[in-house]
Amino acid sequence: MSMNLENIKGKRVLIVGMGKSGLAATQAMIKLGAKVTIQESRERANVDGQILNFLESQKVKCYFHEIPDHVADFDMIILSPGVNPELDFIQEAAAEGAEIVGELEIAYRIARGTFVAITGTNGKTTTTTLVGEIFKNSKRKTHVVGNIGVAVISKSMGADEDDWLVTETSSFQLQTTKYFKPVVSAILNLTPDHLNRHHTMEEYGRAKAKIFANQDENGYCIVNYDDKFCYSFTEGCKAKVVPFSRLEELDFGAFLKGDMLVIKNEAGELIEICDRKDLKIIGDHNVENALAAAAICYFAGISMEVISETIREFGGVEHRIEYCGQMDGVRFYNDSKGTNVDAAVIALKAIKENIILIAGGDGKGQEFDELIKNFDGRVKHMVLLGRDGRIIAETADKYGFTSYTYAKNMEECVKKAAEIAQSGDTVLLSPACASWDMYDNFEQRGDHFRMCVERLGI
Repeated sequence: MSMNLENIKGKRVLIVGMGKSGLAATQAMIKLGAKVTIQESRERANVDGQILNFLESQKVKCYFHEIPDHVADFDMIILSPGVNPELDFIQEAAAEGAEIVGELEIAYRIARGTFVAITGTNGKTTTTTLVGEIFKNSKRKTHVVGNIGVAVISKSMGADEDDWLVTETSSFQLQTTKYFKPVVSAILNLTPDHLNRHHTMEEYGRAKAKIFANQDENGYCIVNYDDKFCYSFTEGCKAKVVPFSRLEELDFGAFLKGDMLVIKNEAGELIEICDRKDLKIIGDHNVENALAAAAICYFAGISMEVISETIREFGGVEHRIEYCGQMDGVRFYNDSKGTNVDAAVIALKAIKENIILIAGGDGKGQEFDELIKNFDGRVKHMVLLGRDGRIIAETADKYGFTSYTYAKNMEECVKKAAEIAQSGDTVLLSPACASWDMYDNFEQRGDHFRMCVERLGI
């Protein structure tokens, strides 16, 4: 859309929140010549010294743990995603005529590039990452931004006309948009989440639906046909609605035909994406993510050859049922992000059978009954490590599952699992526990697992 510098120069702008997006918005506004003030809920003592020095050098007025005086004086208030627009002082400023927007909206106004936007309760990060890979492989200049961890504005400032901004958007970010208009949008699913902020599912759905609010007939909106609640929000959508479905064959859109992922285009042609068994990302949820990603990229004009090749090669997001390779017919997956029982159960269900499970760590006081109950013939053997490995073993005993081994560290776990596994089996690290007894975080644990797997000679 591109907003020329005059629009913002000299304007009084209040930025609320000093997280990643708040700081990126601050830098952008300073560059554009705005008079910037910051409000941050933390105490000054809890803010990084380097950040404070930067703000001081730029003569930015800061309010720590207090509300600015005269909120009615601001022309614009830029909210970080975690800040609730219903806060009294924000409502007061809005009533006095201040424009209330989020960092995503400002990033859009400044950018000269083209936006693709993806939202949904689950699967956003995987789908956004996959779409980013497809775009990069199609040789488009691509920035993967948004809720995924890179502030949109940090890339949109310098984006050229031929740049693409593949953007993971949360309901919080979308809630504060006004003119935001992606060429292709996607809503993956809607399940109860953030209801403390959105109050009802309808309001949550309406926030998500803002992703296509400004699209016209030249745009595309990719939406989950199997999630009827989610699909119902596209009723007033002006863009071309492209459904995707894992459960039904469609007249138009992306769907599963037998085991084949396909797209039926506007001309009624059936185009094959890939076979379900070729996906390295496993589980029904990832079939849906792959269908959505393929539809997004196809309707953004990328060749099916690049789409299908990238989807077949995609190993997933780090530490989330991430494919780590294969040796002697045994596949290895890193799900170090499975830090609780629920997450580990999702991984077990995704892999389905012949699993050698590596589990254990800091159990955070959880009970492990649901984990063992969901073995259900899927798990052949369990290798246990960490502080609470024995508690998992005691729970397994209770349910008559006695096929387990202890290991003292990750190297020994991987070695023992590889020795036990036979061709056709899957070694899965999904600990159902936090990592703090042995590692600083789950990423470090997952990286170590991957390194141990590589040492096997994969």
